[in-house]
Amino acid sequence: MGKHITRRGFVSGAATTIAFAAASPFVFGQGAGKPALKLRGAGYRFPRTEALFNGKAPIDGAETLFETAAIGDINSETFSGSQPWDITEIGLHPFMLAYDKGFRDYSLIPAYPLRLFRHKSIFIRDDRGIRSPQDLKGKRIATPGYSSTSLTWIRGILQDEYGVKPTDVEWVTSRKDSSADLAGKASAEESMIPTGINMTQGPVGMDESELLVAGEVDALFHAAVPRAFVEGHPNVARLFADSRTVEQDYYRKTGIFPIMHTVAVRKSLLDEHEGLAASIFDAYSNAKQMAYRQMAGIGWAADMLPWYGQEMEATTDVMGANFYSYGLPDNRKALETLFRYSHEQGLASRRLTVEEMFHPTALALTED
Repeated sequence: MGKHITRRGFVSGAATTIAFAAASPFVFGQGAGKPALKLRGAGYRFPRTEALFNGKAPIDGAETLFETAAIGDINSETFSGSQPWDITEIGLHPFMLAYDKGFRDYSLIPAYPLRLFRHKSIFIRDDRGIRSPQDLKGKRIATPGYSSTSLTWIRGILQDEYGVKPTDVEWVTSRKDSSADLAGKASAEESMIPTGINMTQGPVGMDESELLVAGEVDALFHAAVPRAFVEGHPNVARLFADSRTVEQDYYRKTGIFPIMHTVAVRKSLLDEHEGLAASIFDAYSNAKQMAYRQMAGIGWAADMLPWYGQEMEATTDVMGANFYSYGLPDNRKALETLFRYSHEQGLASRRLTVEEMFHPTALALTED
């Protein structure tokens, strides 16, 4: 494919080797011969994070043990539980809301284990006269978690791009979430309802997909693909039938690749060890580079999609070789857009800033 980013060996060609950021391990201010930090981490075991779990992308100066955990459970344990992890994937918007309420035990570093465009996450009954986003006005929309990161992005995009405000619809929160097995139980931050929103609860025992099938609602906003759509229910469709093209056009227009999850680190550790934020960032970045190499080299064989290689090429044509970028300079707009959405939607009490959400030692971290 021929495209490349010279910094740290980002590639879209299989032959390029990885150039790690640090030449040799170091210990954070503990002196020669002292033991490395012992750190416990958590998150999803994605291809882009696999090397953190298997040790192929170590954190310099630390011995780490990463364990798999669902994001809802991680959020709850981090904000109001036993806080067992030193490093953890975290829901970006739940972290924002916890911070807004005074939570300071963890700080963010600019690695983003989960990013997704969200136009694809709007599902409709195709027998309710919904043909465009504007047709959602006055409709009943189901959701299992109003203040989740994905829902905050969807509402913000609908208002910015199509003039549909959160107050233009009636919201119905389901009492069950069909994706709970994969995502874990939603944290309190994901269930926050701002004032001025028309919200009712769905019938007892029905999840969000069942609400849509039963016709209790006209549409559904959800991070997960509802079971009704997966099973091919005849009246359940995506609002944007060609969501791929719509999302690509959105990226070309705005330059935003929405961020769902980021990485939180125990603040006391970052305060004490000046180089720790950079070392953790490098480990997440190096793990992602290994996934890039796998995708560019043998990904077509490891995955069952028949046009895997062509999709990889199409993505880099639109977004560049490092399409899943980490760091702050390239992602400030995406972050600040979500900060704005949260405040505009009555969730955060004020517009939060990058400088306060991310640890001071992480502000200059970048891959470019």
